Amino acid sequence: MADALFGIVVGSDIHRAMIGPVVVAPAAFKGALSAAEAARAIAAGLQLAATGVEVRVVPVADGGEGTLDALVAARKGRRRATTVADPLGRLIEAPIGELPGHTCVVELAQASGYERLAVHERDPERTSTYGTGQQIRMAVDLGAERIIIGLGGSATNDGAMGLARALGIRFLDAHGQELLGCGADLIRVDRVDLSGRDPRLEGLEILVACDVTNPLIGPEGAAHVFGPQKGADASAVARLDAGLAHFARVVELAVGIDISTVPGAGAAGGAAGGILALLGGALTAGAPLVLDAAGLDDQLAGAELCITGEGRLDAQSMSGKAVSAVAHAAQTANVPCVAVCGSLELLPGMVRRMGLAAAFPINRRLAAEPDALVATETNLAAMGAALAGLWVRAQGARSDGAYGD
Repeated sequence: MADALFGIVVGSDIHRAMIGPVVVAPAAFKGALSAAEAARAIAAGLQLAATGVEVRVVPVADGGEGTLDALVAARKGRRRATTVADPLGRLIEAPIGELPGHTCVVELAQASGYERLAVHERDPERTSTYGTGQQIRMAVDLGAERIIIGLGGSATNDGAMGLARALGIRFLDAHGQELLGCGADLIRVDRVDLSGRDPRLEGLEILVACDVTNPLIGPEGAAHVFGPQKGADASAVARLDAGLAHFARVVELAVGIDISTVPGAGAAGGAAGGILALLGGALTAGAPLVLDAAGLDDQLAGAELCITGEGRLDAQSMSGKAVSAVAHAAQTANVPCVAVCGSLELLPGMVRRMGLAAAFPINRRLAAEPDALVATETNLAAMGAALAGLWVRAQGARSDGAYGD
């Protein structure tokens, strides 16, 4: 396992690694393993090399794809199958998460994600979040008093019109005809009819996990920044942006909230803004929300080391992503934190600024990306074992007085 020990070590805290309980809190290694699978692999390596070590597994996410699985695993919840509409209205199976404490998790990508569509089907003027609204309704049917909605990976740019329709809100054109709620309908909305809004939304706590701060409209807005990756060409981007601006004005007339000025309202094609105004949702940073729901602070209590990680550790990891949030929580708890990753693209100073004691890439030999992805589980286990080896060496050095009293 020694060949796995390479990377960036930027502090003296690493010698304290794994003296007592270890918290393993990785995000997903996209394209390879879920957060829960990554955590199990690291834990297996730790326990193989250090029999009896207490490992506290806390899979994490930042509110985007993987949030449902991470929270279900961390809170010992369960997945519930639902049959809902995909972004083009076809029936699909898509799960929601049910957690202890009357809490449900709805991940927008499950029903309304771009991965539900073939490349040639991706068109944010045609797609809708209706299926995600059906999932929210089903969560309420289960008795949820709190719903966590993870945004990210959406195929939509409908301002949550489709989602709201599934919960009884109607969007009418100038002739009084109800609109279906796809991206192309944004510009056609003349009036919002709230009379049929599901009354159970009153008193329901809806937390919307956002990992971006993009506004609803403009050069940094939903259509311009995210529209092209969902299949919109330049002319479609312009129409969608104009549609969102018009939609925001109509919504403000209906509920008195101007979502065009709210940071983060542009997340998931404006779904964040629509949920805020029409359902009473609260927008919050995704990673801290998920970490709090997963109980990370409780797991860090009394721990001696925290291991986090993700597929690629780069500049984006430093702002609002799960690994950065884990490192901050560990630093607050005075627990050294080490990151493992498939690809390490940070300089030592950047690693330190994230609050990490060390960062290690797990690929022990040069390999093409497809081969590296296949080997992720094995390499994570090897890295866990290698870190356990550091612990054994540190224990021996301590007993010999190498680190002083």
